[in-house]
Amino acid sequence: MSVSPVSPLLLQRYELKYLITPDLIEPISKFIEGHCVMDYYSQIAPQNSYTINSLYFDNFTNHLLRRKISGLDNTWNMRVRSYGNEPQPPYFTEVKLKKNDFSNKMRAKIGENWAEILQTGIVPDDTDPKSRQYLEQFIFLMHKDGCYPRILTQYRRKAYLSEIDGYARVTFDRDLRYQFSDNIYNVIPDERLMCNYDIDEIYPHPDETVILELKCEKRVPYWFKQLIQKFELTRRGFSKYGSSIMEIMQPKAPEFPSHRDLQPRFNHAELLKP
Repeated sequence: MSVSPVSPLLLQRYELKYLITPDLIEPISKFIEGHCVMDYYSQIAPQNSYTINSLYFDNFTNHLLRRKISGLDNTWNMRVRSYGNEPQPPYFTEVKLKKNDFSNKMRAKIGENWAEILQTGIVPDDTDPKSRQYLEQFIFLMHKDGCYPRILTQYRRKAYLSEIDGYARVTFDRDLRYQFSDNIYNVIPDERLMCNYDIDEIYPHPDETVILELKCEKRVPYWFKQLIQKFELTRRGFSKYGSSIMEIMQPKAPEFPSHRDLQPRFNHAELLKP
């Protein structure tokens, strides 16, 4: 079955995150294929996994990260997203606002001159009206907090969309890499600078190197609960941006906790209630 490649510019959803071992990708995929179909980009990608690059923004005090690790209810991150090993326009700015486990993600399509637009704050007149408000929001937050590029991350994603629910999505992210991109407006990874997330300190359990995410609207699908119970999943927080920044900063800034110390505040037992 073919699935439209179009992704909405505004997404409002719950996000439940787990770390799993690579050998669980196949059995979990088989389980969810009774409810889902691969998204368009997974269908056309080699090995059904496409490449995502995310250039994360923060300021020199790591303000956005510090809000996240301090346990505040309202946090957000900002990134410019591109796709493929050799990214081509269009790119997308994204502001992801999070309150507890519910997130609002606002995307704006942006062209080849994205760096100039973000730095000057001048939005071209021919910008798609649907993108303009979210692009202007990104620029406002960026300049208000003095944010600039900090980290470029890359990973491969296999993704599914539900065929029976209003909105439900399952993603597997693996082969995570990052590079320090301090004030470098570039969404194309440099192979000489990329580092793997392959050290013990990054993952709470070194063999659990795949990020599984279950994403849905306010009503949690019954098969999410079945999936969690069948594979005995334990929810764990994991931030691609936070992990890479903390890895870089840890020797210099011991006040940053190890990612092993970051615990989700979500009551997982509530999800499993009938």
